[in-house]
Amino acid sequence: MRKSGFQKEKSPSQMIDERIRELGDWRGKMLSRLRALIKQADPEVVEEWKWRGAPVWSHAGMICTGETYKNVVKMTFAKGASLEDPSGLFNSSLEGNTRRAIDFHDGDKIDEKALKALIRAAVALNTSVRASARPVRSQKRRKSA
Repeated sequence: MRKSGFQKEKSPSQMIDERIRELGDWRGKMLSRLRALIKQADPEVVEEWKWRGAPVWSHAGMICTGETYKNVVKMTFAKGASLEDPSGLFNSSLEGNTRRAIDFHDGDKIDEKALKALIRAAVALNTSVRASARPVRSQKRRKSA
């Protein structure tokens, strides 16, 4: 039970709003624009706040994060290595087997159509049968004699 005088916990969406305001520069504007594009691409997206300050967008699993650094806003796709990227948006974290990222710098233009397509592809991957299939283990296997 909460005592009077305690502030109600902020929602992830409120924390993302706060981060955008705190940045107060091109990074805040970029993060805000990316957030709007994510919501346009997937109106059912869920906003989360993880890892001590990273905005995360999910739909049947993580889609992407929106990290901000001194010189870059990094949009990391959790399963980016499994996504087709015909427009060549991925420009960071290309060596890994799972994630892929897009680094946005001050003054960069966003290919909104291609980015929305990439977001929709990430959602489709998350909601596909392949992504939701989990091995079923009802019993431990016995060791052969």
